[in-house]
Amino acid sequence: MESPPSRVLHIRKLPSEVSETEVIALGLPFGKVTNILMLKGKNQAFLELGTEEAAVTMVNYYTAVTPQVRNVPVFIQFSNHKELKTDSALNQRAQAVLQAVSAVQEGGSPNSDTSALDSVLAQAPSPVLRIIIDNMFYPVTLDVLQQIFSKFGTVMKIITFTKNNQFQALLQFSEPVNAQQARLSLDGQNIYNSCCTLRIDFSKLVNLNVKYNNDKSRDYTRPELPAGDGQPSLDPAMAAALNKDSSLLGTPSGMVAPYSSGGGFQSSLSYSQGGGAISPLSAAAAAAAAAGRVALSGHSGCSGVLLVSNLNEEMVTPQSLFTLFGVYGDAQRVKILYNKKDSALIQMSDGNQAQLAMSHLNGQKMYGKIIRVTLSKHQAVQLPREGLDDQGLTKDFTNSPLHRFKKPGSKNFQNIFPPSATLHLSNVPEDVTEEDLRQLFSNAGGTVKAFKFFQGHKMALLQMSTVEEAIQALMDLHNYDMGSNHHLKVSFSKSTI
Repeated sequence: MESPPSRVLHIRKLPSEVSETEVIALGLPFGKVTNILMLKGKNQAFLELGTEEAAVTMVNYYTAVTPQVRNVPVFIQFSNHKELKTDSALNQRAQAVLQAVSAVQEGGSPNSDTSALDSVLAQAPSPVLRIIIDNMFYPVTLDVLQQIFSKFGTVMKIITFTKNNQFQALLQFSEPVNAQQARLSLDGQNIYNSCCTLRIDFSKLVNLNVKYNNDKSRDYTRPELPAGDGQPSLDPAMAAALNKDSSLLGTPSGMVAPYSSGGGFQSSLSYSQGGGAISPLSAAAAAAAAAGRVALSGHSGCSGVLLVSNLNEEMVTPQSLFTLFGVYGDAQRVKILYNKKDSALIQMSDGNQAQLAMSHLNGQKMYGKIIRVTLSKHQAVQLPREGLDDQGLTKDFTNSPLHRFKKPGSKNFQNIFPPSATLHLSNVPEDVTEEDLRQLFSNAGGTVKAFKFFQGHKMALLQMSTVEEAIQALMDLHNYDMGSNHHLKVSFSKSTI
């Protein structure tokens, strides 16, 4: 039985060792999380969002993209409860986590007069955190860690190393309470869109002994230390202690190959947040970034070329790929591969845009087939040599007037949403009626389920019956000439009608 929409969501089939932070993180991209109740024995949880609209958006998004927690698919539906009433004594820890996370989202430090929070923060055993990074498709540097963690207090020392094929770090704050705040807020978050997931635990060590200041280790309190060419940054006693340093998560399983699910959805993400990321520039931007709206500048560590495979080769054209990928960045060149026409290379204008497009479009259905989007090892898409006919398979869109993100700070950056059945239309001419638009979008293939004008008559929301139909309509009708020099603008919407 489907329950009617409610701001309380029921989450099922959670892995048994899941933490409150990971469950809260499922909701963060969609708005403020106001309450949580963990049913540990049943592998279930209830999550309450600030508004019903946020809950509807979250359910719609996770219906299209199955959320994963620790590589396990979980199920989310509306609860029969309209709000959560939780016994504060039983739920003290969860409330404290919630407060810590909300405070960080709002850019403050957690409110110090709350006894529940104090009791959780007081339990910090050490100022040293052990950090493991899962799904590390891009390099994470010592400087990036310092930027993210220093939001929570003074970072004194960092040591990075590789163990079990996995990048790990030890990071020492000046106070254990700062380490606890950082752990509560950052555990389970992604550093970059859809990858580099932080797994954070307390270390058994209470003090780090750093010998060299270089790109592997640093003591911020002793700038005079030598760089130590190629020396191991751990002394042998520390290395031995590290090998004993156990974690809540057991031994890490090493790197997960990108997108190894075969089923199109992002199995490798610990939870597929809608492109969830913490901007290294400010952890307070976590909520906006998680909604895929904060492009990280200069930290992407990848070239910006995507490989798209499993395309419908009868239907796909460079123009349709340009239009769809153009929702998440400015596609510069598109090449459908001559010997393998179900695959294409798409060069975006930078690595951030490539990551955004990958995290939103991998696993979506286009012309009846689930497409796979991964990062290509190519640095650029080559144009065919002068005079060589490649049957129109390669197109250069460098000077296209249709790029959505040319202007720095363009408001389009705030309107990047996952593919959804509801489309946002703008630049609608005065004399065009609802009937005209319904007819136009039905002709694109599919059924128009709902429609409404807003902002006078200039904009509209139009809901197709599936996300796949909406993707097709966007590819066919974005920039459609409505006459009298009005070209229709089509985007995915986060609203429902």
